[in-house]
Amino acid sequence: MKKVLAMIMAATMVMSMTACTGEKETIENSTPTEATTEAATEEPTEATNEVIEEPPVEEETDAPADGNGEDGETAVSGDTLGETLLADFTERAANEAATAQEIADGLMTNPAILFGPVTMPVEQGLLTGFGNTEITGFKEGVTFAPMIGSIAFVGYVFDLEEGTDVAAFMQTLKDNADPRWNICVEAEETVCEQVGNKVFFVMCPKSLEG
Repeated sequence: MKKVLAMIMAATMVMSMTACTGEKETIENSTPTEATTEAATEEPTEATNEVIEEPPVEEETDAPADGNGEDGETAVSGDTLGETLLADFTERAANEAATAQEIADGLMTNPAILFGPVTMPVEQGLLTGFGNTEITGFKEGVTFAPMIGSIAFVGYVFDLEEGTDVAAFMQTLKDNADPRWNICVEAEETVCEQVGNKVFFVMCPKSLEG
């Protein structure tokens, strides 16, 4: 009987040891696999989701945003010579007390005038630049032009008489203006405008060489 019990106990111990050994091997073998799997799963995921931000690239501009040049000079406007003088006339003629002579003298001080100018009062009748048509209806008229006649430039400031039809007077100037009044050269533009009873007229190049 004792032998039987001893054999049963021995068999039980062997089975217990075998089970523990198998369990230990299973745990030891499974641990690296799980760690390897987790590492293999987590590392690529982190690397894939990682975003590398690059600093923004600033675009270079050749000129400041305010439109000025490198030295802070105002950009050159696209006005022609006639338009520049007209703008000057408009400001001067806004002073109702200003005479035609004063306005003409002032226009010839404009920086756009790159020649030696001369101003001269004119009477009603035949005027330079209008062929055989007599220009009438003004109480004061002043012409302004270069001293040298080889430049296609002639201008007038008229102060009209009371009751003169300003629109009709200006139309007469436009209809009879001859850009080739000076046989050697020809004007490139004709400008005619009014401020009140004062009329500005010029035939000239679009620009003057410095």
